[in-house]
Amino acid sequence: MRRLAAILTASSLLAGGVQAAEAPSAATLKAQAELKKTLPFADRQDFDFAARGFVGTRSDPVIRRADGGVAWDLSAYDFAKGEAPATVNPSLWRQAQLLAKSGLFQVSDTVWQVRGFDVANITFVKGETGWIVIDPLTTAETARAALDLVTEKLGARPVVAVVYTHSHADHFGGVKGVASQADVDAGKVQVIAPEGFLEEAVSENVIAGPAMSRRAQYQFGYNLTPGPEGQMSVGIGLAVAKGSTTLIAPTRSIAKTGETLTVDGVKIAFQVTPGTEAPAEMNLYFPDWKILCMAENANATMHNVLTPRGALVRDAKAWAGYLSESLHLYGEQTEVMFTSHGWPRFGGEVVRSYLADHRDAYKYLHDQTVRLMNAGYTGAEIANRIQLPEALARDWFNRGYYGTMSFNSRAVYQRYMGWYDANPVNLAVLEPADEAARSVEAMGGAAKVKVLAKTAHEKGDYRWAATLLNKAVLADPRDAEAKEALARAYDQMGWQAESSLWRNMYLTGAGELRNGVPAPAQGGVGSPDVIANLPSEMIFDLLAVRLNADKAGDASLKVIFAFPERKERWRVTVRNGVLLAEPAGEGEKADATLTLARPLLLQSLFTGAPLASKVMSGEAKIDGDPLVFQRLTGWFDRPSGPFPIVTRPD
Repeated sequence: MRRLAAILTASSLLAGGVQAAEAPSAATLKAQAELKKTLPFADRQDFDFAARGFVGTRSDPVIRRADGGVAWDLSAYDFAKGEAPATVNPSLWRQAQLLAKSGLFQVSDTVWQVRGFDVANITFVKGETGWIVIDPLTTAETARAALDLVTEKLGARPVVAVVYTHSHADHFGGVKGVASQADVDAGKVQVIAPEGFLEEAVSENVIAGPAMSRRAQYQFGYNLTPGPEGQMSVGIGLAVAKGSTTLIAPTRSIAKTGETLTVDGVKIAFQVTPGTEAPAEMNLYFPDWKILCMAENANATMHNVLTPRGALVRDAKAWAGYLSESLHLYGEQTEVMFTSHGWPRFGGEVVRSYLADHRDAYKYLHDQTVRLMNAGYTGAEIANRIQLPEALARDWFNRGYYGTMSFNSRAVYQRYMGWYDANPVNLAVLEPADEAARSVEAMGGAAKVKVLAKTAHEKGDYRWAATLLNKAVLADPRDAEAKEALARAYDQMGWQAESSLWRNMYLTGAGELRNGVPAPAQGGVGSPDVIANLPSEMIFDLLAVRLNADKAGDASLKVIFAFPERKERWRVTVRNGVLLAEPAGEGEKADATLTLARPLLLQSLFTGAPLASKVMSGEAKIDGDPLVFQRLTGWFDRPSGPFPIVTRPD
């Protein structure tokens, strides 16, 4: 999941929150019943695979942080039993039931997984002397709990290696729960990752972090309580743990497909898959055991080609191509396959069929979107037309619990064509609130719009009701009647949604319409380990996007930041409302030079700690005009708290 800012800064969904209010309507009850008729609910293979090899779980379901807070609660989804209630799409209910199976599971004679302790899985591979750990979860607390469970059930063995399959935080953030930096530095533990891992891991969401983090609150349902009327998983896992996100830099990088390593007596072949689910990602094959690890390139759901929280668009065509390559490289030999989310699959034919159908879904998505695009259809038109053929749509692992055909088709369109649909009317669009006010006036005023929306709602046409009411709310955010009516439409759309993310976004929107924007999350300054690994150039990129050009005006200045412990000097120039940073030569002159240890600048940047006290104490030194730095810092905007989404900023 491309999830770093969300994982590092958003509040925990396990903390609870406001629930939506309206009961399922007759239209929703009908929709749930009709969907249930179309899918093979009698097929129980996934339930067999998800339960197979169960060893045991923790006696205490609550995993706590050092401060006593809850990092994870294994009992939070105990409600997901029996038939689906009317407030949950029956297909999504089934997916949540499968994801809620938690504990230690034996995959083979040499491979075990702990599942349901975080949004991802942690895998333990038995070497000659110790454990090879694959993808150590999001937080040190949940990873440590997983290792403790393994030790309790299987006996104590040292961790001798950690493998990061890709550069998302839920696959590396718990590393210090299973290994220490000291042991890595001493050579007792090696850390293996795909080439480019560190740069991608630390850069994920840094530039657009505040916006992505805010949108992630909607995507992951952070302010919804797990339950039949609230959050029902995130499709690829239950939720994101709330604890300490850590990072240890890799000691070995894998650069190309076909590389092999023998780690603690275990032979591993690697397939490098950049630009698929993550910019730096790889699959692992264990040839002596005929076991394949597909990382997050294959899942128990269609994945996102573009995440609703925002990210760079992924390449569906390349994704399908790498799945084909996996089949060609390993398909005939593989007997067991496991992944970083979901549950394993057993049997060569099962694995080959799964990989082929999963590949076909992404290829179909790409090819048919492009076909319709070339026929002149826009992204929105394609999204309303494209559907998987029945043979692929009946595969549970191709259902849209996380990514959807609708959303992903618009991502494919965006990758090729951008946001513009070629209609000149969209060259200079009105702002949403302005367009809404004019539309409401043209329709005869807010009262008329609300009557039209009420009629649509009563017919079960919730998309149209929401479209109308959204305009009324944007036109007048004080219209409590319109906001409640829109919230009720979102309730029904959330109840019906098969996608966990769509459900989360609809119900979060409903909650904010009723209760306003939530308070800022406490302590969300980011992981110290991740921040410490930021390249210096990226620090100045972050400063550049915080520069308020209106405050800077036509002023210009030049300063040098010197980091003695790194032997780095950076020249920062502000001119024309633009901040530029380049390496500076020794002895190069500027309006002022600030000499300090880089961690002090990082502390100031991410926590707001003033540097003046460091200058006074002698920990930092200014040469030249000190007022230059006062001017420069006065031009920066600090990220604000959560901004409005279902209404607009003032």
